[in-house]
Amino acid sequence: MEKARSGVKCGSLVFLLVFLMLISSVVLADTKVRIAITQIVEHPALDEARRGFIEVLAENGYVEGENVVYDIQNAQGEVANANTIAQKFALDRPDLILAISTPSAAAVANAVKDIPILITAVTDPVDAGLVESAERPGNNVTGTNDMNPIKEQFELILQLAANVKTVGIIFNPGESNSVVQVEVAKAVAAEMGLKIVEASVSTSTDVLIAANSLVGRVDAIYIPTDNTVVSTIESVIMVAEDNKIPVIAGEENSVVRGAIGTLGINYYRLGRQTGEMALRILNGEARPEDMPIESQKDYRLVLNIDAAKAMGVVIPEELLNNADEIYTNN
Repeated sequence: MEKARSGVKCGSLVFLLVFLMLISSVVLADTKVRIAITQIVEHPALDEARRGFIEVLAENGYVEGENVVYDIQNAQGEVANANTIAQKFALDRPDLILAISTPSAAAVANAVKDIPILITAVTDPVDAGLVESAERPGNNVTGTNDMNPIKEQFELILQLAANVKTVGIIFNPGESNSVVQVEVAKAVAAEMGLKIVEASVSTSTDVLIAANSLVGRVDAIYIPTDNTVVSTIESVIMVAEDNKIPVIAGEENSVVRGAIGTLGINYYRLGRQTGEMALRILNGEARPEDMPIESQKDYRLVLNIDAAKAMGVVIPEELLNNADEIYTNN
């Protein structure tokens, strides 16, 4: 009888241990950090920002599948989809949200008020109504902006093609980030004695039509960091090559894809910079409301030799010698 009782006790102890192990595994699973990511559309610049963000977290101990889970959503270029994604995140309640692009940032900022939100690839967070000020956001939103050195980029246009008098800009006026850049570009152009010709688009399918509309009217084309246009920049490149119109871009990935050059943003580095801010929040070292919006820490001069040839431009030796990166299309 005593042996039977002892067996029952041992069996109960084993059951208890198994039960505690199961509970522990559930608790451990629940302790994984949950990070939700939303971006307005897939194109190399935004994708690189996301990659940089995730990589810097992984390098600092937040490894996907081990102690962090990502919910990555793409709005396919539709603001309505961005709003739906934001509502999903509001219900799911992740530990932190990364919003890539102004439309995606605006959507989550409107829907989520009590979860830390990191933004990137947003040109002017204050103008977009995302934060009270760049120095002190004052709410649950902070991150990095991607404002271009537009004056320096227009100076680059003249260094590449000194006879330029008229510059065409293709942009989506529905993107507040693009409107800000165009207004700055117009002021810069006026100071430099250049004329601006605007070509507006609503969707990516309009970009080819807009590019064709500039033929015979402009000496060069400037592409700001406009998500609609950059997502299909190859349409602009095709028209530019056929008509020998130099194209200068607001960011590096557009140069990889066929623009002649830029002095501007590297989105992978910008994503890493945003990831470093996220680490401080996740580690309890800072709060979004007290963290200033950060700008790109340094700009890079990047050139595409094959693009220049295709558009009838000879890149000056001085620029080639000073370039941080030189690309070819091959």
